[in-house]
Amino acid sequence: MLRLANPLVLIWSVLLLLLAATIGNSFLLGGAIGLMVSLSIAVAKSALIYWRYMHLKEETALARIAALTGAAWLLILLLFLCVDYLTRSLA
Repeated sequence: MLRLANPLVLIWSVLLLLLAATIGNSFLLGGAIGLMVSLSIAVAKSALIYWRYMHLKEETALARIAALTGAAWLLILLLFLCVDYLTRSLA
């Protein structure tokens, strides 16, 4: 039977591939599409780190909900930051 590599090494390798994708994206894509791809890669990297290295898969449902609530709150704050930046006058 084929034995997979250590899960930590596997996740680390995937994170390195996503890092390479981020660097490649910065050179190849620009504008709104590049931003969306970069944010998608960042969300994927964050999810991998939360799930494996912060041991979220071993926690109770309440701890998972608390982590998701914290991430949602961060997104709300970033949304308010973007709205504030876009509505200020440039003068």
